[in-house]
Amino acid sequence: MKTFQELGICDKILKAITELGYENPMPVQEQVIPHLLNEETDLVALAQTGTGKTAAFGLPVIQRIDLSLRQPQALILSPTRELCLQIAGDLTDYSQYIDGLHILPVYGGSSIESQIRTLKKGVHIIVATPGRLLDLLERRTVHLDHVSTVIMDEADEMLNMGFLDSINAILAQVPQERKMLLFSATMPREIEQIARTYMHEPKEIVVGSRNEGAENVRHVYYMVHAKDKYPALKRIADYYPNIYGIIFCRTRKETQEIADQLIADGYNADSLHGELSQAQRDAVMQKFRLRNLQLLVATDVAARGLDVTDLTHVINYGLPDDIETYTHRSGRTGRAGKSGVSVAIVHSREKSKMRAIEKIIGKKFERGLVPTGEQICEKQLFNLADRIEKVKVNEEEIAKYLPNISRKLGWLTEQDLIKRIVSLEFNRLIDYYRDTPDLDIPDDNTRKTKEGTSAKEGKKGRNKDIRTAEEGFERIYINLGKAHGFFPPNLIEMINTLVPGHINIGRIDLLPAYSLFDVEKGSAKKVVNALKGCEFYGHRIYAEIATDKDYNSPKGKRKGKETGRRQNEKHYGNTHKNNSENRFKRDRHTSKSRSEKRR
Repeated sequence: MKTFQELGICDKILKAITELGYENPMPVQEQVIPHLLNEETDLVALAQTGTGKTAAFGLPVIQRIDLSLRQPQALILSPTRELCLQIAGDLTDYSQYIDGLHILPVYGGSSIESQIRTLKKGVHIIVATPGRLLDLLERRTVHLDHVSTVIMDEADEMLNMGFLDSINAILAQVPQERKMLLFSATMPREIEQIARTYMHEPKEIVVGSRNEGAENVRHVYYMVHAKDKYPALKRIADYYPNIYGIIFCRTRKETQEIADQLIADGYNADSLHGELSQAQRDAVMQKFRLRNLQLLVATDVAARGLDVTDLTHVINYGLPDDIETYTHRSGRTGRAGKSGVSVAIVHSREKSKMRAIEKIIGKKFERGLVPTGEQICEKQLFNLADRIEKVKVNEEEIAKYLPNISRKLGWLTEQDLIKRIVSLEFNRLIDYYRDTPDLDIPDDNTRKTKEGTSAKEGKKGRNKDIRTAEEGFERIYINLGKAHGFFPPNLIEMINTLVPGHINIGRIDLLPAYSLFDVEKGSAKKVVNALKGCEFYGHRIYAEIATDKDYNSPKGKRKGKETGRRQNEKHYGNTHKNNSENRFKRDRHTSKSRSEKRR
């Protein structure tokens, strides 16, 4: 294994990283650093989060800066404010012994006037989110004429967040003769397109395998009914007393609700999502990095680019719709050679999604059984015993109190004393989990067509299956399906926006011409009434509580096919083009009012 000195890093930077605890280069650093220092070709590096990418590009970028030219010479693009600040902070640490080097983080949520003033004084390296940098370019307050190195960190995340147009506009203002580096955890087609368009015969290096999950991460799933997801989450958290992890949710509303429930139930948790101000986000992240929080409940967008070490768990409160998102989620743990666990709390309908993820990450999910109350109490008691055994005893400070305490407790035997300590700590936990039921869905729970049945009987069985709600839920039919560009995020957004109060959504079955989904018992009528009279891209919504009628009947098929043909071309492309906007309205007047309110 080579040293950083053998890779060509200069003495001043070596001194800084040695004090930071850097000993030997990580694999991505061994490959990237010599390339950036000695070669002029572009580079595409595929590596998971936490493999040492920042030092891989940061150290040679700092070393290549001409301090006499106080103009932006290196541009580093990152998808989020948090990652932008993290990269700028790391570069500042690496360059602490290089006098006169100026690094500026440029991101939304902070004073643009302050950033403009710093730019006027002169900077050498800009670390930026695409949106804010584009704003500065349009104001003509930043100039990229002298940029010789462009780095896109977590490029796939930037594309997922819809920054492609901004990236195109930014790169159009960078000199053609520049070195460009693209770092990504996965290699979707869009990344390959960027490489072909903006890079000159790039060299590709891969740390691990393309689109592969982190090597040190175990993937475990717990299969429960939708109504039992939150109780299962609590049991998992209780079973691992020293858990330090991120819980990923699908929407901002769900994120806040889960965080509020955990806090109310006494867990050390908080939320991170896009509706928080930058000051609130910074405060939450500071608490989490200092481990004053054990559990961070977050949306994917808010958590992108977070650089937090030593996470023990990543918990998926349901699998994401985009398989690559799962790779990014799980990559938050098992970093820098350490081990971690990626947990998925799923229901039986997500089995096919798990299989698809397994193909991408090249690993199998392990079936986990939700811990029972007895197992949790035992684990917590052993953890208490471990804490008692390892606690630091300050003999001098407590010596003066011991005689009185001994007189007070001296009549207790050793066993009595242990029982009382345990009871003091665990009476609530033991009472809570007494006689609690198992939450797991057995593997054979999924209905299958029996051997020997006719094709007609098998088809009938399947139709009955998708019309049947899970226990504790009611089934709703809606006349929107895949042919209309209608997918789970659309349904969730629609219900969150149009239906008052909290609605617990269970299983969702999408078909080409219509969809069926579960809501908690007692909520179905409220959901159906709220959806009446609404539109989805001009398509009038009809919803009803699902009964035993056969939605696949010839009449239903004809109606569905006609609707699908009529709507598909009109709406499908628009849905993907505007996937971050509301896709439904009650009527023109309501839609206009909402638009004015949003403005």
